[in-house]
Amino acid sequence: MGSAARDLHRILSGPTLIHLPGRRPETLFVSVLLHGNEITGLLAVQRLLARYLDRPLPRAMTVFIGNIEAARAGMRRLDGQPDYNRSWPGTTLPASPETELMQTVWQTMRERPLFASIDLHNNTGLNPHYGCVNVLDDACLQLAALFSRTAVFFETPRGTQSAAMARLCPAVTLECGKPGEPHGVEHAAEFIDACLHLAEIPPHRVRDSDLHLFHTVAQVRIPDSVSFGFGRNDAQLDLLPDLERMNFREMPAGTIFGFYTGESRPRPLVTGDDGSDMTDVFFSFDNGCLRLKRSVMPSMLTLDETVIRQDCLCYLMERLALPHSD
Repeated sequence: MGSAARDLHRILSGPTLIHLPGRRPETLFVSVLLHGNEITGLLAVQRLLARYLDRPLPRAMTVFIGNIEAARAGMRRLDGQPDYNRSWPGTTLPASPETELMQTVWQTMRERPLFASIDLHNNTGLNPHYGCVNVLDDACLQLAALFSRTAVFFETPRGTQSAAMARLCPAVTLECGKPGEPHGVEHAAEFIDACLHLAEIPPHRVRDSDLHLFHTVAQVRIPDSVSFGFGRNDAQLDLLPDLERMNFREMPAGTIFGFYTGESRPRPLVTGDDGSDMTDVFFSFDNGCLRLKRSVMPSMLTLDETVIRQDCLCYLMERLALPHSD
């Protein structure tokens, strides 16, 4: 299934923006392959467009195909590249060809009539399908609820597509399970098709029973100076080999994440939305164990060590009431 993404470089010389006409002019913006190994979005768009070979789209759609070189290698990003989903307007990264590219794409879309924006992604660990929003307004939450009963509100990392596009129109990021899984491809294709057919995004508030909302409060990273592994007692930080099974489960204080060796206590780095070090807020280090100090729900835990080095070990979340809840 990944061959379609790996072979894109034979057709496209680099990141590409494709404008497709439709019966309604307000455009649905869809981005895929911002991470080159997350292929579900591309496959979903291909499946969707195959349905419309002999008829017009219900509304105009623009597709942005991102990191084609990383897709060729089957990597999230190539060494030396910035993350394509940290490079959009609002980024904290230094100026680069990638940040200039995303600025150009954003500016191009700002000049078009927009209906909504969808950014399609995968997880490498065991996670449910869920939507992510950066703005707690009715339209964004309605989009998230249309995809899944689980949604995540996040403010960091900065420079994501959904945060940038939310300044222009309702925007959502969709996490579609592991790359290439048939259910994820079909779910994403059906969601895009539903958005193409919507005359409007429902203007009313999302009911509490329709959406479980969580807020990302911290990111957990492993410093480059710390060796780690899963079930490896020769590493400075030996994480549980089934750690990803904690994803989207509320884990109580005292839950063990792993073990450390020596007296140096090699620590993960936990940062809050404001960039502050919150390691000691969330983790304790005692008797060789790395434990949670408070009840939280992890997400995006993965056993892929390359992804962990390039991005993070996981995010920590807490439940969040919908904005209109009493």
